[in-house]
Amino acid sequence: MIVEKLRESRESLDIKQKDIAELFKVHFTTVSGWENGNDTIPLARLIIYANHFNFSLDYLYGLTKHNLLYDKIVFNLENISKNLKALRKANNITQRELCKRLNIADSTYSDYENGKRLISTTTLYALTTIYKPFSIDAIFDRKRLK
Repeated sequence: MIVEKLRESRESLDIKQKDIAELFKVHFTTVSGWENGNDTIPLARLIIYANHFNFSLDYLYGLTKHNLLYDKIVFNLENISKNLKALRKANNITQRELCKRLNIADSTYSDYENGKRLISTTTLYALTTIYKPFSIDAIFDRKRLK
C-alpha cells in the first residue's frame, strides 16, 4: 500500500521523482525502486518525507483515505518504543506471539520495544494487519492540527 501512496502523494504535489531524489540526496532510480516496490523506503526517510510535505503516516500507509494534518514528527526512539510496548500489552499479545505473527526474530522486536533501533517500514506495516484499529501517527505521538 505504501508504494501506491508514495507515488500518489508525490504526483498530487506535482513533483518528479528527481525532486524527491534531490531531497534525500539519492539517485532518482532509488525513488523509482521505492515507488514500484522493488525497494522499501527506510522509515527514517519516510518520516522526512511526511514532515517535509505535511503527510500523515496513516495516509501514506493507506490506513486513511484522506490526509489529515498533524504536527511534525519528532523522532524520539524512547517514546516510539514505549508506545509499541503499550500497544502490544493493550492487545494482550506476548512478544513471542507477536514475533511469530510478524515472522521476525524475538531479539529484533525486543530491540524495537527497548529503543535500541527504529522499527522497520515493513514491520510497522505488518502491525497494521494485527492491531485494529491502529494509528502509526499515534505511535509517533503526533497531534492533529485543528
